[in-house]
Amino acid sequence: MSTHPKTIHVWQKRFGTTEPQLVEVPVPSAPPDGLLIKVHAAGVCHSDVALLNAPIKPPEARWPYDSYTLGHEGCGEIVAIGDKVTGWNVGDMVVIDAVAGCGADDCSECTRGLQQICQRGEAYGIGYHGSYAPYIAIKARAAAKLPDGVAPEVGAVATDACMTAYHAVVGTGRVTEGQVVVVIGIGGLGFNALQIVLALGARCIVVDQRKDVLEEAVKFGIREADVVPVEEGLVQFAKRHGLVVDTVIDFVGVQETFDAAQEAVRFGGTLVQVGLLSPHIAINNFLSVRKHLSILCSYGGTMEDLKQCLRLIADGKLRPQVVTGKLEDLPKVLEDLHAGKVKSRIALVP
Repeated sequence: MSTHPKTIHVWQKRFGTTEPQLVEVPVPSAPPDGLLIKVHAAGVCHSDVALLNAPIKPPEARWPYDSYTLGHEGCGEIVAIGDKVTGWNVGDMVVIDAVAGCGADDCSECTRGLQQICQRGEAYGIGYHGSYAPYIAIKARAAAKLPDGVAPEVGAVATDACMTAYHAVVGTGRVTEGQVVVVIGIGGLGFNALQIVLALGARCIVVDQRKDVLEEAVKFGIREADVVPVEEGLVQFAKRHGLVVDTVIDFVGVQETFDAAQEAVRFGGTLVQVGLLSPHIAINNFLSVRKHLSILCSYGGTMEDLKQCLRLIADGKLRPQVVTGKLEDLPKVLEDLHAGKVKSRIALVP
């Protein structure tokens, strides 16, 4: 017999307002091909601020709702299973891939291994009801097993902050052992990226404007000699040390960081653009063409990326920085995040 309540309070995005709305809704049911998850932790991402600031539903979006529950980083316990689902049991702990794709044989994105930009599948917390709630209903294809010994709050942030970083480093940047890699922006994603780069056996140079996070990066294995001084900047640092930079991964995404990346990377090098702080960035066409640069964009990640991240975490090779808070405090947490007061990642507990 079910023991969960009939109604719950969730944080929703409503078009026409930029503030999260606390709304009482019925507890969802597990779809025939899905699962009902009792949320144990929901990660907070700066993308939530961007979603809240959207005044109207994007014209290109195929979102089914005019208001929806936010939260695209979730982890929890299976409490109900759809009739068509096999391979899962009530009580299993899972993480939720917010954009797992539709998986259809005729999907031009999923069939190319690009599930994260699938235009048909659900996007939990991004147009579809997400994890800022005590319960969430998902398709079974969006669930991945939480490894034993991994805390729910860590599993929650792995679904975005880790998966996105892993895909940028491995899937897009194709970083390999022995390379020199620059990571710009040591925030929630950057801390994970630098650990992944080091785990691959590559040398990692870190860049940020905050001295305190650069000092923290050293605690995660970065050599002090590979920390770019705030007052110097990447280009001058690379010239002074005669660095041959194979790849630059930019988790900031403003003109200044993009310019520095183009100038600092080697001839025939690679730039991976992840950060979205600026909506428009101009390319130095002459420099990039003359240097034969590969400028790549990386968004989200795949279910396989997520599983690889969870393995790294379980093996102790990746330690996501995460602190916990209360789901009821979401508005204040988002305010602090936007103001730069949150150094790492925060996961909220219902």
